[in-house]
Amino acid sequence: MGKLESSLVLAAMLGTALLAAAVMRAADSAPKVKVDTGKLEGKSDGTINAFLGIPYAAPPVAELRWKPPVRAARWKGVRKATEFGSRCMQGAIYSDMIFRDPGINENCLYLNVWVPATSMRAKSKLPVMVWIYGGGFAAGATSEPRQDGTNLAKQGVVVVSMNYRLGIFGFFAHPELAKESGRNSAGNYGLLDQVAALEWVKRNIAAFGGDPGNVTIFGESAGSFSVSDLMASPVAKGLFQRAIGESGGAFSSQGLPWRTMEQSAETGAMFGEQVLDAKTLADLRAIPAQKVLDAAVNDKKVRFAPNVDGYFLPKPVPVIFAAGTQSDVPLLVGWNKDEENFGVRRENAQSALKETAQKEFGDKADEFLRLYPGATDEQAARSMVDFAGDRFIAFSTWKWMESQTKTGKAPVYRYRFDIQHPADPKRPPNAGAYHSAEIEYVFGALDSEDWISWRPEHHRLSEQMRKYWSNFARTGDPNGPGLPKWPVYNAADGWQVMHLDAELQAENDRHRDRYLFLNSTWAK
Repeated sequence: MGKLESSLVLAAMLGTALLAAAVMRAADSAPKVKVDTGKLEGKSDGTINAFLGIPYAAPPVAELRWKPPVRAARWKGVRKATEFGSRCMQGAIYSDMIFRDPGINENCLYLNVWVPATSMRAKSKLPVMVWIYGGGFAAGATSEPRQDGTNLAKQGVVVVSMNYRLGIFGFFAHPELAKESGRNSAGNYGLLDQVAALEWVKRNIAAFGGDPGNVTIFGESAGSFSVSDLMASPVAKGLFQRAIGESGGAFSSQGLPWRTMEQSAETGAMFGEQVLDAKTLADLRAIPAQKVLDAAVNDKKVRFAPNVDGYFLPKPVPVIFAAGTQSDVPLLVGWNKDEENFGVRRENAQSALKETAQKEFGDKADEFLRLYPGATDEQAARSMVDFAGDRFIAFSTWKWMESQTKTGKAPVYRYRFDIQHPADPKRPPNAGAYHSAEIEYVFGALDSEDWISWRPEHHRLSEQMRKYWSNFARTGDPNGPGLPKWPVYNAADGWQVMHLDAELQAENDRHRDRYLFLNSTWAK
C-alpha cells in the first residue's frame, strides 16, 4: 500500500472514530429520566427538554377495548422518547388539524412532557400544566404543532399532554360492559384515560422537576368540557389544584338533559347489533378497529359522548356543581368573541334575526331582540353571530363559571379572546376570533402556521397570554409583573371580564342580561 493510500485509510478511520465519538457524546447529552415503568431518553434544544410518546397506560386493545385504562408494562433498558405516539382512532373530521404522529392506532395512550432543561437538572418543583385537546370527543391528538409545549414551558412550567380515546372507542356503552365493570358503569373511557394520565403525573412528574402537588388542567372545546367533567368527578379529586377552560363547559344549553348510562348502553347495544352485526361484547371486541371506526363515522345518527355513568360521573355535572361537591379549585375560564362565525346567515340579517327571535323564543321575542339588537343589517349580523356563539358554546361556559362562583370559594377569572385573526387562506375572510383561535397564542405557537402574516400585536398578545396562564398555574392568580390587572370575577367587582386583544382591557360584563335571559328561558 502506498503512502497516499495509507493516508486515505487513516483519514477514513479517523473520520469514523470522530463520528462515533460525536454520536456517543450526543447520546450522553440527551436528557434521560427514570419513571415508574423504566428509563427514558428524550431530546433537547438546549433550553427545553422534550420527552414524547411515553406510554402512560397499557394498549387498550383486544380484551382491554372498552375497559378503564390499566398501568403500562415495565420495559428493560432505555426507551427512546423522541417521537409522538400514534393518535387514537378517529376519522378525518376537522380540516384544520395537522398531526406529526405515525397515524391512527388503537394502541394510542401516550403522553408527552416538556420541561426547562436547567430546572430538570436541578430537580426543581415547577408548576405542572396538563393539556387536554379538543375535537368534539371524536378527533384530536397531542402531536398538533399548535399544541407543542416548547414555548409555554419557557415560562418556567412543566407542560404535559396526553392522547385519550375518542368516539366509539372512548365513549361506547353496552349492557355487558356495565355488568362486567362490577359497578354497573360503562362509557367515559376517554375521560378515565385523562384520569390515568393525571395519576401518572402524580407518580412521575417529580423526576422531571415538576411539583405533583401543583397541577393545572387546561383544555379547549371538548378539552374544556373535560376540565369541567374532571372538576365534577369524585374519581379525579386531588389530582389537580387549578383549572383552565377555553370555550366549553359540561352545562348543556337549552335545558337539554344529560344522557344516562342506561340510555347510552341501549343505544350501544342497538348499534352493535344493527350496524356491526355483533350480538355480544365478545363479538364486538373481535371486530377489527378500522371496521368499528368506519361504521361509527359513517353512521350520522349516533354520537358517542360522555354520559352519567354512575362512577366517573355519579350525577350530571350541573347537579354536582349545584351541590357544591366539585373540586373547588381556582378557575380561569372564557371563550372567543366569534365562536360560531362560520356559516351564520348574513344576507337580509334583520329579517333573519327577527325570524330567529320568533322561532326560538316566541312570546319572548321582543326581549331577545332588545338583548340581540338589529337596528341595521350590520348590527343584526353581529347579533346573529353572537347568538350562534352563545348557543354553541359560550352559554354553557358561562353556566360553568356561574356555578363555580355560587358554590365554590376559590377565585374565578373570566376572559374573552377578541383579537381579529389575520387573513388566512385556509379559512373564510373576516374569520375574527373564531372557535379554537386562541390555542396557538396560549402555546406561543404562532410560527407553526407560517402561511399566516402575523403582526407584532399578535406575538405580543401570545406572550401576555402565556404569562397569564403560567402565572395562574404557579399561584392560582394570573396577575404578575408587567401585565394589566386581571380582576376576580364576582358581583362585588361588577363581574369583570378580561378582554384579550391587541390592547388588554378588563371591564364589567356588558352582556350579563343576555345570559340571564337565556338561562331563565332555556331552564323552562
